Amino acid sequence: MSTVILLLFTGVGLGAIYFLVASGLSLIYGLMHVLNFAHGVFLSLGAFLGFEVASRLGATTWTGFAASLLVGALAGAVFAALTERLLVQRLYERHIEQVLVTVGLGLAAVALFDGIWGTDPKFISGPPWMGRTTHILGANVPNDRFVAILVAGLVLLGMVLFLQRTRYGMIIRAGVENRAMVTALGIDVRTAFTLVFTIGGIAAGLGGVLASHYFGYVSPLLGQTLLIFAFIVTVIGGLGSLTGAAIASVLVALLQQFANYYLWGTGDLAVVVLLAVVLLTRPSGLMGRRA
Repeated sequence: MSTVILLLFTGVGLGAIYFLVASGLSLIYGLMHVLNFAHGVFLSLGAFLGFEVASRLGATTWTGFAASLLVGALAGAVFAALTERLLVQRLYERHIEQVLVTVGLGLAAVALFDGIWGTDPKFISGPPWMGRTTHILGANVPNDRFVAILVAGLVLLGMVLFLQRTRYGMIIRAGVENRAMVTALGIDVRTAFTLVFTIGGIAAGLGGVLASHYFGYVSPLLGQTLLIFAFIVTVIGGLGSLTGAAIASVLVALLQQFANYYLWGTGDLAVVVLLAVVLLTRPSGLMGRRA
């Protein structure tokens, strides 16, 4: 029983990180129809800058940890906004060019990170409480899982409230439905779309810092590795659906954890099988719109 409890909490914690990466992807594709293959480097940059700040302020203090989250979010936001303004904004409705540019940016950024921080992983530690465990129903659950779940929950709530309750949220939703009409009303849709990219970057930056604590290290390929699962989560959840991304994140992470433990380390294979089943039975994803 204790093993099941531990796998449950570990899986939900990993699902929280998947959601932080996938939510930005889902938001950007669902609202703007942009396939952003550079999304993983938003995460890596946030993780590296968060690591640098925490190292200088005290990696084992809550101040250092909070500052790393803030800097990681800002780094992801700035990188994402610049990417949209300088590269993607000129390529709306040109999907092949979008893929080529974002893939190229992702490869170039990883090479840049290799040059600055090296190819070896940078091991990181957080406040002592995060390194300890909490005893739940016989299982010793690492505390950093609770932090990841809390942050992911707050990000989900913030995104939903932003889209449903704010003026910019309404502009974004209206711009997606009929961009020409919104522009004819004198509203600058481009600024709203840059904001969508920025929000996705914030979530990825936060995910980078939390992923570095979950796995215990930062590396240039951390974002690209998680990006693969984030794409799978986005497709399974339904493109453009934040609720679908949240459900799919937890589902994928739990399946991965249980399959790794009970089925001889076949977690990644199980996730791919799940993706194939969803695509064959429900091509629009669990919560996506039917064509």
